[in-house]
Amino acid sequence: MDGASIQYRNREYSSKANSVESSKILSSTWSICPVCMKRLPALRVQNGSQIFLEKTCKEHGSFSTVIWRGLYDFNDWIRSADEGEGEITACPDACGLCNDHLQKTCCTLLNITNRCDLGCRFCFASSGSASTDPSLDEIRKTIFSLVEKDKTLLQLSGGEPTMRDDLPDIIRIAREAGVKYVQLNTNGIRLGEDKNYARELAAAGLSFVFMQFDGTDDRIYTKLRGKALLNIKQRAIDNCALSNIGITLAPTLVRDVNTHDIGGIIRFALARAPAVRGVHFQPATFNGRVPGIPGNHDRITLDELVSEICHQSNGLIRSDDLLPSACDHPLCGFHGDFIASGDKLIPLLKRGETEKNCCCGTSAAEKNREFIARRWQRPAVYETTGAAGNVDIRDMSVFLERVKSHGFTLTSMAFQDAGNMDFSRLRHCSFHVYEDGKFIPFCSYYLTGWKQ
Repeated sequence: MDGASIQYRNREYSSKANSVESSKILSSTWSICPVCMKRLPALRVQNGSQIFLEKTCKEHGSFSTVIWRGLYDFNDWIRSADEGEGEITACPDACGLCNDHLQKTCCTLLNITNRCDLGCRFCFASSGSASTDPSLDEIRKTIFSLVEKDKTLLQLSGGEPTMRDDLPDIIRIAREAGVKYVQLNTNGIRLGEDKNYARELAAAGLSFVFMQFDGTDDRIYTKLRGKALLNIKQRAIDNCALSNIGITLAPTLVRDVNTHDIGGIIRFALARAPAVRGVHFQPATFNGRVPGIPGNHDRITLDELVSEICHQSNGLIRSDDLLPSACDHPLCGFHGDFIASGDKLIPLLKRGETEKNCCCGTSAAEKNREFIARRWQRPAVYETTGAAGNVDIRDMSVFLERVKSHGFTLTSMAFQDAGNMDFSRLRHCSFHVYEDGKFIPFCSYYLTGWKQ
């Protein structure tokens, strides 16, 4: 799409928003032009019940991107997250963690390959078949340089990490270097095809798996991933369970493709607890390989996702069971902590009752890292009595055992792209990609412009 068309399309969205009623400026921040990627001042503007991030580039025109649908109170959700904000002078040019950043690293992502055995419509990494893998010796040096001994939570990603036959060796290196928790981001194909492979990864020291899981119907996979994958993903869950590897399902949510199946995904995961430890929803972000330039209709905001979870779960989950992130910016995600009990979820946290929830104070990243690991990792031994049905958790010993064995999370990460990039959010980021000796905020690292 050419620059003129981009300007027209975004002015159209802005015009529709402004036609609701006169706009109200809520706050200011910094962003970028989606075309030339130059830094721009930006405003959060309320039009009717919705809130937009608005910015203007002298060369490429004005852009208005929806960031909140108005389904819940915006100010209550973000609270005082923007207090003390200032301009970030170097972002988003992969500056690493300069003094303008407010958060330390919670999770470190390390890309170990660009290869992938799928050709997904949506791929922020634009993975493919090209072989540009770093050597095992290079990976060893990188891991030893990034590790904070007995604290680091390391995500091995790509591409598809299981394309590397030496993945067990990489996991062993990470453990040798002092990585406390090793997570694998995967599409699950190799785990489903080879039962022994899951066992080998577990023996090497793998802590848990984040598995791409977009829905409970193969028509969804055919549309998003190019082939039917539901059966092999079910086998991957079974194989990981046999090796006591906890799995969190990670759906990429795309409007009009799988947003109707949010409740189905939750029920699918709950029926397979404690093998499945939860669901981590990722609304589609428009970086890397995407079908086209997004409009506001294509975007799924956090409040919309919370609303759909509550609606499609038929009352199983309430909105105050899902808390805005206190480690990253509240607009970056949410988490809910539960006990799985048969076909029910018993909430452990309530919004408003636990203001700072899992990670307050100066050690926010460290507390969040421990929260994640405790909930996503399966205990080595757990109580199986009543695992398939409801249990009485009024007994404290049963309750504590159940938290360990049947903990279940509902979480989300709303990654940013060139349309909704907000430096206030970037400043609070605790999810970092490690490359060339630098920890780089995830959304800054993967940021790509809209091509003319």
